[in-house]
Amino acid sequence: MNLKGNATFRYRDSAIVGLSHIEAPIVVTSANFEERLAPTRERLRLPANLLERVSGVRERRWWAPGTEFEDMAADAGSKALAEAGVDPSQVGLLINTSVSRSSLEPSVAVRVHDRMGLPSSAMNFDITNACLGFINGIQLAATMVDAGQIDYAVIVNSEDVRTTQEGTLARLLADGVTREEYSDQFASLTLGDGAAAAVIGRASERPDGHRVLGGVSRAGSEHHALCVGSFGKMTTDTKNLLRHGLKLVTDAWHEAERDGWDWAGLDRYVTHQISTPYTKAIVDAVNLDPDVVPITFDRWGNVGPAAIAMTLSEQSDTLTAGDRVMCLGVGSGLNTTMLELAW
Repeated sequence: MNLKGNATFRYRDSAIVGLSHIEAPIVVTSANFEERLAPTRERLRLPANLLERVSGVRERRWWAPGTEFEDMAADAGSKALAEAGVDPSQVGLLINTSVSRSSLEPSVAVRVHDRMGLPSSAMNFDITNACLGFINGIQLAATMVDAGQIDYAVIVNSEDVRTTQEGTLARLLADGVTREEYSDQFASLTLGDGAAAAVIGRASERPDGHRVLGGVSRAGSEHHALCVGSFGKMTTDTKNLLRHGLKLVTDAWHEAERDGWDWAGLDRYVTHQISTPYTKAIVDAVNLDPDVVPITFDRWGNVGPAAIAMTLSEQSDTLTAGDRVMCLGVGSGLNTTMLELAW
């Protein structure tokens, strides 16, 4: 049955040959946010410690004042290239997948391209698809490597949420804020700063690489209004985002099974890092072993598209050759992709 919005895909000769991540240096606790919001919480009769208790986010990180998030994306990209042993002159494609941006034009990618010292022959552009962007970047890069168009691609991401969170705190402390307004903007307080990068190359030439095998994608674009972000503000219908996002994941999972994928008992499931309820819902829905589902949102927050890449990078030292790894992401819109890697 060809279900609406479904696409399965397989790659022949692509691999991740370099990974890196950068943690932002300033730790900001949920307790700090709760303390700052105390006047509104008390007026609305909301319990203390609500943010950490509901989301599981104990803390998140911010960049130091004066830090440009584009520069951190470039640093992550250069770090991944160094790990891969790839000279910048060998790169044929740079994809920036950051949700954050300081202006509408030009693309974030051009500044990263310049900062990394990539050659004029290296194409560069942004792919933005909410929290799914990094996986989409890997998909496109693997396709171009398989096609023989490029030898190496670099996918980067860096998020800068401090301005949004400071603005949210200010709005929630304004006179007359309602419970509904508090709830609608609550999820933006779970976000965090961070950066990550991956280098994609030809598997046949890099026996040290980690094969990008393929996977499945599914769109539920009728739910595009459930989470809407703009410069400085994000509103989220968390209940319906979870309900419809979970259905999208399970539909895609079962469609992949019918298409020949066997994803039971993999060695690691790197899911998008949102919150405790979202993670538990996915684990229960497709019967995953929670011991092989790493959690980083409790200390990094939701770092948008960088979350899966940062978590995978951190996990890489604990993976061994032959391990089967899934990257599973859901992005506002709604979209989901499940991507299998052979370590």
